[in-house]
Amino acid sequence: QVQLVESGGGLVQAGGSLRLSCAASGGTFRRYTMGWFRQAPGKEREFVAAISFSGGRTYYANSVKGRFAISRDNAKNTVYLQMNSLKPEDTAVYYCASTVLDYSDYPGRYDYWGQGTQVTVSS
Repeated sequence: QVQLVESGGGLVQAGGSLRLSCAASGGTFRRYTMGWFRQAPGKEREFVAAISFSGGRTYYANSVKGRFAISRDNAKNTVYLQMNSLKPEDTAVYYCASTVLDYSDYPGRYDYWGQGTQVTVSS
């Protein structure tokens, strides 16, 4: 059983930055592909970014490419999401998730989820 705990959300003005963290426990972190998803009110959960077991490969949704960066520290069992040039449309609850599969942007392929952290971007 893997437990994931996100942190780092908050309120920021458009153009600002936030760094989200997701701490994992209860599993072998380095064996998991890690992903970030988000869900805005009234919308489906959508893929944001993912990173491979070793961190050597990263994947991004087109909407965040060039603004967000995913990274991981396997020694600290933590995955990060650096978010720059934030826009009001980035407002959502952000979730981290883990899977033993290779990269996927489909939420159903992820086995464990955190509780989410709210990100609000004001205009």
